[in-house]
Amino acid sequence: MCCWPLLLLWGLLPGAAAGGSGRTYPHRTLLDSEGKYWLGWSQRGSQIAFRLQVRTAGYVGFGFSPTGAMASADIVVGGVAHGRPYLQDYFTNANRELKKDAQQDYHLEYAMENSTHTIIEFTRELHTCDINDKSITDSTVRVIWAYHHEDAGEAGPKYHDSNRGTKSLRLLNPEKTSVLSTALPYFDLVNQDVPIPNKDTTYWCQMFKIPVFQEKHHVIKVEPVIQRGHESLVHHILLYQCSNNFNDSILESGHECYHPNMPDAFLTCETVIFAWAIGGEGFSYPPHVGLSLGTPLDPHYVLLEVHYDNPTYEEGLIDNSGLRLFYTMDIRKYDAGVIEAGLWVSLFHTIPPGMPEFQSEGHCTLECLEEALEAEKPSGIHVFAVLLHAHLAGRGIRLRHFRKGTEMKLLAYDDDFDFNFQEFQYLKEEQTILPGGLSTRSEMCLSYLLYYPRINLTRCASIPDIMEQLQFIGVKEIYRPVTTWPFIIKSPKQYKNLSFMDAMNKFKWTKKEGLSFNKLVLSLPVNVRCSKTDNAEWSIQGMTALPPDIERPYKAEPLVCGTSSSSSLHRDFSINLLVCLLLLSCMLSTKSL
Repeated sequence: MCCWPLLLLWGLLPGAAAGGSGRTYPHRTLLDSEGKYWLGWSQRGSQIAFRLQVRTAGYVGFGFSPTGAMASADIVVGGVAHGRPYLQDYFTNANRELKKDAQQDYHLEYAMENSTHTIIEFTRELHTCDINDKSITDSTVRVIWAYHHEDAGEAGPKYHDSNRGTKSLRLLNPEKTSVLSTALPYFDLVNQDVPIPNKDTTYWCQMFKIPVFQEKHHVIKVEPVIQRGHESLVHHILLYQCSNNFNDSILESGHECYHPNMPDAFLTCETVIFAWAIGGEGFSYPPHVGLSLGTPLDPHYVLLEVHYDNPTYEEGLIDNSGLRLFYTMDIRKYDAGVIEAGLWVSLFHTIPPGMPEFQSEGHCTLECLEEALEAEKPSGIHVFAVLLHAHLAGRGIRLRHFRKGTEMKLLAYDDDFDFNFQEFQYLKEEQTILPGGLSTRSEMCLSYLLYYPRINLTRCASIPDIMEQLQFIGVKEIYRPVTTWPFIIKSPKQYKNLSFMDAMNKFKWTKKEGLSFNKLVLSLPVNVRCSKTDNAEWSIQGMTALPPDIERPYKAEPLVCGTSSSSSLHRDFSINLLVCLLLLSCMLSTKSL
């Protein structure tokens, strides 16, 4: 076996990065809850390299799955048996049957084993052009892992029993190059003794007041503060900016989010300014940008939303996790801003029941961006990170960018969206938005754009014309003038005195009707919301017709095998036109809800 790499047998510190081929793996995360399975990875041009460090002397399994389960998965199994390393490419069919792949696309670079641990390092192409492999893109990837105390034999690996799991990751995030001082001052926004119910999922919300600064400061980094031992309990954290028109009485206690009895003040907290998900790292602003604090325009109150995942229904858990914000008085050149773009969050976003697919769109129109940017920053703004956001029905999200009818490079996308894994994506290159527009139960289809310099625009969203949606189900008239909200339907008789939501729920939906309704809403004029920082509106309101030449659904450029660089997925572009449109497109499903 002269072709195998040299096998090293030496001491390994549990959980440490010691030992290996000497290659660097800038990204690293723990996959299990017991500290036994560590994953490291690094993109190398058109390839990606992985490092598995597992507390076992048997085989180690790793792979990619469309759902996080074993069906239709792309799997690699490796280890060290009798002093010789091995690595085998497998796949599973829809019945979860494990089969050797005729095209072996995983390549071993290094392996070692001692009495307690196994380390394996290997590479593969991002796009192998093998129908049994999963392409690795900027989208969320559901990795699966397993291990066994015995090595794989001629018949393949033995069943792993409970030594298995899944985790959503984004493998192709740009690497962070800036190094920050370890002596930076910081403040924490952490929960205090939150009792975690003995149920699978809990969303806990708590408002905080930002410390009062006598002069302007910049937040330049945010990182999670997870209570020791709760690394698998705290699943994701969102931080929202709230209205400044409160007193400190709203800070007294937290409450379950999305609960009928939650405080009304929580409803004013609409704009996400930071997001972290399990396995994610802290977020550092670019060296020339910071989040401003200490001026009248800056957030005074924020809402911390923490998702707790307690699948074993453990009782008596108390948590004190949250976020740490590092700041500096060394003011950077630009203030960061956040624009919410996409589908206007309202009661009028309808997804018919039982639909395997339903496409929703939200538009940040050229009229809204033109007015706000020309008044504030005619030379444009520069987007450096994006958070794509939906709820449980979300399956895929794409943030598209148009100028004078020409589609530019995608700002961001996630074709395998996972509600339980949401964090800001760094853009590989900053994207400039010029005066002109963007396009993308209680469902959302939103994006949050981190950009600079900050302008007086926080929301640029739309909803398809409400009355034309009602006309689809046969509504003829509503009571006017509108004196209650939501408004009430007047006729016909079967919908009399019902609200929009009640009427939509009463309509007898079929798959055919759902498909027709989806086609209709994608073609309707849209109501636009174009909001300033204080929730006042720019003058651009009312109905806007959509450009007729937007291609739906979005068609990605075909991948040519042999040219597997991730940059080949999208067209290059230059900023040479004036008018923009941003469109956020979400693929949703209510079939499993």
